[in-house]
Parts: sequence; C-alpha cells; structure tokens
Amino acid sequence: MTNDNTDWFPEAIPGFDCVKMKWKIQAQIYEETKFMTSEEQRERLRQASKRAALRRKELAERQVAESV
Repeated sequence: MTNDNTDWFPEAIPGFDCVKMKWKIQAQIYEETKFMTSEEQRERLRQASKRAALRRKELAERQVAESV
C-alpha cells in the first residue's frame, strides 16, 4: 500500500479517455441547456436526480435478488 491515496483507484481502461468523455458530456449538456431559464435548469436537475435515485434503487434490488 502506498501513501499517495491512489491505491483504491480502478485500473486504467486502455483506449478510454475520461477527459475527452467529460468534455463531450459537458458540451452536450451546454447545448441542451443554453437557452433554458434558471427555473428550467433546476427542473432538469430535479428530474435527473429522480431518475438517478430510481436507477440506484433498481440496481440495489437486483443485487439483493441475485445474492439470494
């Protein structure tokens, strides 16, 4: 174990550029939201949060079902 706190990092995936992916996603979000009002942007985030919570719940339920 090293003292640089990186021992928990996952292994690199060959050919995968996470910075490029981040920029691509940020550009996509910008295009989707650039003409939205602040309230529309907040609602978009609320809906995304709800979808993410539902996905987490479904994943947890599937993991429990598979472990039985």
